[in-house]
Amino acid sequence: MSWIFEPGFFSSQPVHLAFLVGSVVAIVSAVVGVFTVIRGQSFAGHSLADVSTAGGSGAFLIGVNPLFGFVLGGVAGASAMEMVGVRRARGRDLATGIVLGASIGLAALFLYLGTTSSSTTGASQQILFGSMFTMDPSTVPIVGGFSVLCLGIMTVVHRPLLLSSVNPDIAAAKGASVRIVGLLHMLALALAVGLSSLAIGAILSTALLIGPAAIALRLTSRMGWAILVACVTGVGTTGLGVILAYDSYNWTAKHAAWPVSFFIVMLIFLGYLITELPFVRRSVSRRVR
Repeated sequence: MSWIFEPGFFSSQPVHLAFLVGSVVAIVSAVVGVFTVIRGQSFAGHSLADVSTAGGSGAFLIGVNPLFGFVLGGVAGASAMEMVGVRRARGRDLATGIVLGASIGLAALFLYLGTTSSSTTGASQQILFGSMFTMDPSTVPIVGGFSVLCLGIMTVVHRPLLLSSVNPDIAAAKGASVRIVGLLHMLALALAVGLSSLAIGAILSTALLIGPAAIALRLTSRMGWAILVACVTGVGTTGLGVILAYDSYNWTAKHAAWPVSFFIVMLIFLGYLITELPFVRRSVSRRVR
């Protein structure tokens, strides 16, 4: 096993923490991601990732845990995007673009002020691309709390959310408040994006949110199976990404470990390409459809 796991792997607390937080975040992202892909709101998820950059960089600037900034920034952006232009797709895209542009500008300002007024190094790397091996153990309860809240929201709204995603008119006729359901989904999406921003960075967080869900929905049309496959894919790629990042320390003479986020994103990308192979889709479909 030494050719897979470098010495000290199983005794390393940062590795244990990365596995724990990464797995929880992957599961939350997968559950929310499946509904996000079905609703055609992948662009909104990407936009919220950029919005959360402003929140995370602002939190760093004032000395607060970036996770609170990621989540609060995402929630504020989600509320704005859902409440403005909600009746028409064009209006929704316009509102998303406006919020996205303003947030990127704020993120640039906060990162500039943070790096010029503080002696702390690596802030931009941590905010934009994540740093799972440097997370503080005190972050774990916070991650757990936000994860429970996010999954709780999805548990409450999953039925009317799925119906409104397929046919909003039928959902409204059955008494579902399409606007409230959409708002709650956007809030859950903001929480998921904030959590994934902590794990693999704000810039790359969409990959963990959308990638496993897209892979799952390529392999099955059954909702339960899609969520399960997405969760397994997310946890699997995250765990393998942690292993590869830890091992990469000894790949070169300079002993510079590669980012965990890079491996996670590339593994998800490769997984998505594999689902394009006809024999893979046929084989899996016979088992899960």
